[in-house]
Amino acid sequence: MKEKMIGPSSQISKLLLTLLVLVIVFYVYMDFNLYIRIHNYPLDNDDNNTVNYKEITWVSCHINPLCDVTVKAVLLDHTNYYLFAPLVQIVDDLLKISDTKWITPNSISFFHILVAILSAKCISSNNLAYRRIGVVLFEFRTWLDDLDGHVARVRKHIKGERSEIGTAGYYIDGICDAVGCTALIIGIFIFLKNNPPRRGYVQLPTTVDGKEANTNTNVYNLKVTTKKVVRKVCCFSLQLIISSTAWNRYIAIYQDLLERTDVKPMEMIRQNEVFKSSFFFMITWLWRVSNVHNLTHLLLLSIFCDKLWEFFKNIQYIGYGVLLSVICITEINIIDVKSFIYHKLNGNSTK
Repeated sequence: MKEKMIGPSSQISKLLLTLLVLVIVFYVYMDFNLYIRIHNYPLDNDDNNTVNYKEITWVSCHINPLCDVTVKAVLLDHTNYYLFAPLVQIVDDLLKISDTKWITPNSISFFHILVAILSAKCISSNNLAYRRIGVVLFEFRTWLDDLDGHVARVRKHIKGERSEIGTAGYYIDGICDAVGCTALIIGIFIFLKNNPPRRGYVQLPTTVDGKEANTNTNVYNLKVTTKKVVRKVCCFSLQLIISSTAWNRYIAIYQDLLERTDVKPMEMIRQNEVFKSSFFFMITWLWRVSNVHNLTHLLLLSIFCDKLWEFFKNIQYIGYGVLLSVICITEINIIDVKSFIYHKLNGNSTK
């Protein structure tokens, strides 16, 4: 009976691993193409003086995420940028969601809260199959989060990914995202509280004729306490908060620095130089890996693979180190970019 269970399970595991490897290879391939697109073609596809990217790409710009390159787009995680965004456009073309007036971006945001709560309920289950369903549901919630932004931009005739900072929709979307993530964390805590992981194996001595004798008998050690579960969950939750706060801050700053149109011609040239620089591309890539969305994807992957506790243990301290390093590098770059675009043009440079 066991052999029948091991065979299919092993095959499914190999299939999922192969799929994960293919997705990673696809992301690397798309990153390479994004780099080439930014450096070899104008950022504005309406520029008639040079060859535009939309004229050479074999994928229609209608669904090609590399056509309209913006600050927020290059700071998005790989899954949202390369998979969910094109899928949102395809579904919208089929269902005409943007043309349906009674479906508003805010109503989509409120709906994905319900999906997140249902997902959290599944993830809190003792059954691995239900937890995997919860993972799929939460990824669907993330797709809906992309959909509400897409609908809002289409109705306002905005090209590419952009954050309309300060608007009511911006804050409603942020609050709904926070509620959804909170529901996920609560579901995870309930699961770990009801199923506390073991600390590991210990070898217990046995008694032979009144004397202790060592054997190869191994048993599980004590269960991890609820206090440690709370510590691990809170530690990762704080990382999500730091990542989300910093990521949104840098989207706002870089949009103001690199996408302002009320600038002098020379300042606009320098904006393009910064956007096309390899160092800026490296910073955006670091944020694609460490932003709140990608951290959530990794968390969901660990739940799906039934490696949640191992994930929490491994990221507990490394996560803070990575986030603080990326934040420091970004802050330094922002100072340099401000100086490069504006101060040098105001007579503060001898160049």
